[in-house]
Amino acid sequence: MENRLIAEIQKLKKEKNAIILAHYYVNEELQALADYVGDSFYLAKVAKGTDADVVVFCGVSFMGESAKMLNPEKTVLMPDITADCPMAHMAQVEKIKELREKYEDLAVVCYINSTAELKSHSDVCVTSSNAVKIVKNLPNQNIFFIPDVNLGRFVAEQVPEKNVILNDGYCPIHKDITGTSIKELKKKHPEALVMAHPECKENVVKLADYVGSTADMIAFAKQSECKEFIVCTEEGVNYRLREDNPDKKFYFGGEYLCRDMKLNTLEKVLHVLKTGENEMKLPEELCEKAVAPLDRMLALAK
Repeated sequence: MENRLIAEIQKLKKEKNAIILAHYYVNEELQALADYVGDSFYLAKVAKGTDADVVVFCGVSFMGESAKMLNPEKTVLMPDITADCPMAHMAQVEKIKELREKYEDLAVVCYINSTAELKSHSDVCVTSSNAVKIVKNLPNQNIFFIPDVNLGRFVAEQVPEKNVILNDGYCPIHKDITGTSIKELKKKHPEALVMAHPECKENVVKLADYVGSTADMIAFAKQSECKEFIVCTEEGVNYRLREDNPDKKFYFGGEYLCRDMKLNTLEKVLHVLKTGENEMKLPEELCEKAVAPLDRMLALAK
C-alpha cells in the first residue's frame, strides 16, 4: 500500500512540477519521501529558492504561511490544513503596541514559529539557530521577544547587554520535558551527552551538554565522537539521527510527540497533489507586512 502511494505521489510531482518539504517532526515515511527535510528556517529558504510551481509543505500552518509569503507566485499546499502550532498564537498585538509606546527604540523580535499576524507587527524574525546572533546585532537596546519565553530567556542570557522583555508563550511539547526525566536517563546512561532545544525549560537547558536548534543538534551528534545521546526535543528527529548515525544510540525521556505534525500523512500528500485542495492563501496586505521581518531575517542571517 505504502509503495503504491509513493509511486502515485512521485508521478504527480513530475506532472505538476511540485516539491515536497518536510519538517524533522513529521512521520518518518514523509521524511523519507520529501525532497527536502529540515527545520523551519531551512525549509523557508528552500521554498524561496526553488523553481517548482507547487510546494507541498508537510509541517504546520505557520510554516505554510512563511513559504507562501516568501513565494507569493507559487502554490503552497498543506496536507492537513488543520495542523497548527499552539505557540504560534501565544502573543498579543495589544501588548506589542503597549511596549512600543513605553520604549522608543523597541525592536519586536518574532520567533519564526508564529502566525503571519504576529509577524506583521514585528521588526525581524529569528529562528532558534540565529536568534542570538540577530538580537546581538540589532541597534536597539530594548527587545520584546515573542512568542516563546524559553527561547527568549536563552537569548537574554547570551546577550546580557540588551534589555530582553519576555513573553509568556511556550511550546507544549518542549514544556513537557522535565529535568527529572533527564536526570533519570543520565543515571541509566552516564556516558550519554544531553542535547536540548532552547525551547526547553530553563532547568532542562542547564542540564544540557549542548543547546541548539533541531538542525544544530543533528549536526552536533554527527560530528561528536560520543556514542550515546539524551535528546530533549520532539521525537520525530530520531529518524534523521538514526539515519546519520547508525552506530550511535539516542534516548528520549518520554513521549515527546507533536500531534499536529503527525497529522501529515502520505494519503493526505497524495490527496492535495491530486485535488489542489488545502492551498495556503493570505490577504495581500497581510502578506506584504508579514514578509518584511522574514526578509530582514534572511538578510541578517547571511
